[in-house]
Amino acid sequence: MATTPTTPGTLAPARPGPTAPAPPGSPAPTRFALLNDEPVTDSAADLLGTGRAARQLAGLLVASRDSTPFTLAVDAGWGMGKSTLMRLVDAELAQAPEVHTVWFNAWTSTATDALEGLIKSVLMRFDRRVLRRGLQRLSERRALLRAARALTTVAAGPLGVAGLVDELWKSLSVGPQARNEMRGAIGDLVQEWSQTGELRPRRLLVVFIDDLDRCHEDVVLKVCEAVKVSLDVPGLAFVIGCDRSALAPNGLLRDLSPAASAFMEKIFQTSYRIPVADQQGVREYIGRCARRAGIDQLLDERLTTLLAERSARNPRRIKRLVNGFVLEATLNPMWDDFPPEAVVRTLLLQYFYPDFYRMVAGAPCTGTGDVIAEFRTYREVRRLLRTPDPLPEAELPAVTRFLREHDLPEQDVDPREETLSRLERQLPSGFPEMVTDQEFTSLLDGLVALDRSAELLRRLREGAELPAAVEPEPAPYGAVTAAASVPSPGYGARPAARTEAPGALLRGVNILWVDDFPGNNELLVGPLRAAGAVVRIAEDSAAADAALAVEPPTLIISDIGRGTNAREGLEHIGRLRREGSYTGPVIFFTGRVTPERRSVAEELGAHLTNSSSEVERLVLRLAGPDRRFG
Repeated sequence: MATTPTTPGTLAPARPGPTAPAPPGSPAPTRFALLNDEPVTDSAADLLGTGRAARQLAGLLVASRDSTPFTLAVDAGWGMGKSTLMRLVDAELAQAPEVHTVWFNAWTSTATDALEGLIKSVLMRFDRRVLRRGLQRLSERRALLRAARALTTVAAGPLGVAGLVDELWKSLSVGPQARNEMRGAIGDLVQEWSQTGELRPRRLLVVFIDDLDRCHEDVVLKVCEAVKVSLDVPGLAFVIGCDRSALAPNGLLRDLSPAASAFMEKIFQTSYRIPVADQQGVREYIGRCARRAGIDQLLDERLTTLLAERSARNPRRIKRLVNGFVLEATLNPMWDDFPPEAVVRTLLLQYFYPDFYRMVAGAPCTGTGDVIAEFRTYREVRRLLRTPDPLPEAELPAVTRFLREHDLPEQDVDPREETLSRLERQLPSGFPEMVTDQEFTSLLDGLVALDRSAELLRRLREGAELPAAVEPEPAPYGAVTAAASVPSPGYGARPAARTEAPGALLRGVNILWVDDFPGNNELLVGPLRAAGAVVRIAEDSAAADAALAVEPPTLIISDIGRGTNAREGLEHIGRLRREGSYTGPVIFFTGRVTPERRSVAEELGAHLTNSSSEVERLVLRLAGPDRRFG
């Protein structure tokens, strides 16, 4: 769908067909803008107030130049502002006399070039004359052919900095003896480079290394080897952005020997842990992001609190959510007929309450019904059952009707606590927690109160296209295991090598899928077949029994409610278990997960989920212990 630019950096929702001039006095169209997710490099663009910490860290680095070498870790989880803080420190250091900086992004390296890349990045910052003299010293120190070649190269003609660095690296890495001399040779280069006049401070080179915790274990070790062994010389300071917990012995480097783990502990002399913003700070951050994006009028106090707390006060996740609102309101034609607030509330529901949203957006045939109406009625029934006063006569019919709809006899209103407990076993598992979540109830009530909310919810139930929810913090490289899901890795994660070709991953797996509305599962069945599985479809219990008689499956995936029987799937598997017709693994895939259903599934030795990604993980795990997905 096309978009019409308004002012630079903003987008206005496009509408299909010709656009008539706006009537005089009508409100201007809503204008939105995307937020940049790149690290902030200018304190003027700092929305989270990181500048103060950056100034203090820069001051400490400058004041500590005589204490070099040392390594400082900027420690925080994914998306919490490590790169931004480091960039702002870099900007502050640019104002300090005789302080130079260099950046090395470890994530772009491989195990074979990480050490070389980091050392060359440092050498590239030195003056050409320093590099030439360093190469000359190496040549004069050796009587080997390699040294003679280097001497000839230097004498043959002028080389640029890059050429000199390449020659130095070749000399320093020619063999084990040369590598042992590397630290001394680099130390000599740094010492000569850092010397300045008597009235000026010594030069300091600050090396920033980012994204170390996103790297493969081998890259981490090579970078640390360079920092601690080859570049551990006076005049160099290292600032490394990483999540220290990811590099701990129980994290990414969990397979290290005790000696290697002890070596890793020596890498960092000190750490600065970026604090999580307080409630007021993150609310102000959300407000500034919302104003820049043009959605500030759509976030009330409750929604701001929800966004702050449910995003774990993570700046990157907040920006990604805001950008999600902007893109949806701008590009998805579904929202042409609804106010922008509908986008915000719907996406917040999808992002932060995915289980509930799956029930809201489930097809009518999944047995979820109108889950919003059910939740709001439950909230009122719960309030009535928890009050010590007699139930009002006017409310009694609604309460008994709701109990009857959930398989509780009308006369069982008393004792009330027991009635409520029995009722909640028949309701979706999250209801008791969500009913006390004021941000959730406010979000839902606001959604229902919007103009044309009934039409909006109808479209969602019919399968309206919405973007995938924001991913949680990506796992570090190498953390993907046999339980990994079939879709490609999320933002920030590198895919590890597959252990099998895609079409062979589930070869030999025979899945029997029992569901009276098989069209609901097409997006799952396709990938499973593409991975090599045979997936047979049965639309009722009789068809499933016939398929079982022909060939026993590796596993069964089943719905629960079919037709007028809300327990048909449970009863069918229960009968198979009792008869001994099928004793293998079972996954119940349903839009409605209740404590009662979970209890029965556990008794049957089956798994229960309403998540398609969880189905994929379970299939991989249950299909066989040796099946791994990289």
